[in-house]
Amino acid sequence: MQLLLELFCEEIPARMQKRAAEELKTHIVDGLKEMSLSFKEAQGFVTPRRLVILVDGIPKSQPDVTEERRGPRTDSPERAVQGFLRGNDLTLDQCEKRNTEKGEFWFAVIDRKGRKTDEVLKFLLPDAIHKLHWQKSMRWGRGSFRWVRPLERVMCVLDGELLPFEIGGEIQSCSETTGHRFLGAEPFEVGFFDDYEKTLRDKNVVLNGAIRTKLIEEEAAALAEADGFFLKRDSGLLEEVAGLVEWPVPLIGKIDPEFMKLPDEVLTTSMRSHQKYFSVVDGDGKLGPRFVVVSNMQAPDGGKVIVAGNERVLRARLADAKFFWDQDRTEKLENRVPTLSQMVFHEKLGNLEQKVQRIEGLSSSVADILNADKKQTERAAHLCKADLMTGMVGEFAGLQGIMGHYYALEEGEKEDVARAIAEHYAPAGPDDLCPTSAISVAVSLADKLDTLVGFFGINERPTGSRDPYGLRRAALGIIRVILENKINIQLSWLVD
Repeated sequence: MQLLLELFCEEIPARMQKRAAEELKTHIVDGLKEMSLSFKEAQGFVTPRRLVILVDGIPKSQPDVTEERRGPRTDSPERAVQGFLRGNDLTLDQCEKRNTEKGEFWFAVIDRKGRKTDEVLKFLLPDAIHKLHWQKSMRWGRGSFRWVRPLERVMCVLDGELLPFEIGGEIQSCSETTGHRFLGAEPFEVGFFDDYEKTLRDKNVVLNGAIRTKLIEEEAAALAEADGFFLKRDSGLLEEVAGLVEWPVPLIGKIDPEFMKLPDEVLTTSMRSHQKYFSVVDGDGKLGPRFVVVSNMQAPDGGKVIVAGNERVLRARLADAKFFWDQDRTEKLENRVPTLSQMVFHEKLGNLEQKVQRIEGLSSSVADILNADKKQTERAAHLCKADLMTGMVGEFAGLQGIMGHYYALEEGEKEDVARAIAEHYAPAGPDDLCPTSAISVAVSLADKLDTLVGFFGINERPTGSRDPYGLRRAALGIIRVILENKINIQLSWLVD
């Protein structure tokens, strides 16, 4: 038998979709195993508006079970014998006497017929749905049931037939669903999965997330190449956008030339974080004056109005970025360092200006070991956090260090100093590159060591489930910097 379940609701945040589909599938699979119901395979699918679970190869009923139970001794009081019979719905004629090492006992062989699968699922599925945990959930209407967004419909069919059950005391399961919100809103009856997936496709819904991702990547790349550019690869953004649309339609727009003078990172961050646009590059890897937006609509005009609207929105976003860029350069990084005292690093570890002073002293010691230019190392350490007080980093926190690099170069700082400002946060994760220049390495190690020693000193240590200050990441970063640069350094001395 085939079980097909669809939970249809308002748009689920993209970051929650994948985990929710896996968790719901796990709850259902665990429930089936617990109820002795086998199956061939189980799959989970998710779009912005629906969670779908498919389980194939379920038997029509639970297996029959023969169970042997030992009752009281044959010479036990009558009340004990009658209690055993009542508890197992037996008569004394159905029991037999049997000798054991501990004496003579009553024994009964109980044959339990397996329950039908549909009867089991009527209780199992609501339980699995209620168990699904959301990072944030809500109530709506008059009911008490909680879900990530208002749950509009529960579609459930077992072998092509409606499986009736209830969710939250108010939502009855049905055997129909709808396609795309605008391009296929007419309801249709659901039978088996293959027809269900095909009908959804006909009604402008691509159910499989991997297929949506592939469509977006291929069509976006083709649009970029048609304009003489190449799509800039961004797997994180690709996965997020695939979770925002049911019918992906990539479109390409233009960026006004006046904004192309901004640093590439500013352009890509503004487009990515606010608008979920893909960037394009030319043959030399330089950012091109185009962007790719993925619409959830097949517009009759080929998307001209959608593109024009997105170009207008992007123009406003980039105008803000250009304002920050122009304003930030009116004041030098050096003048921003004292204002770091306004930003608390930790109530027990002082403000950021004090942290910078500690980094300066420690990086100077590391510079001696690495034979790095001591004066330039101290200069880089002095300026390494100054861009945190700029408007650009205030708007786009992910540009910390990067903007400091650009502003330092604008102000005439040495290239090695500017590079160290950008690289001292690295590596920020396992996929991030390690700094390689001696000055960058010195400031990076000093920053991470100060963080580790400080937080361990005030007994703020990571636990099995929590590491709010990123101390594991800092420790792993130190190890990677040392190993990848083949540095011979005594960590215990630096910690002291």
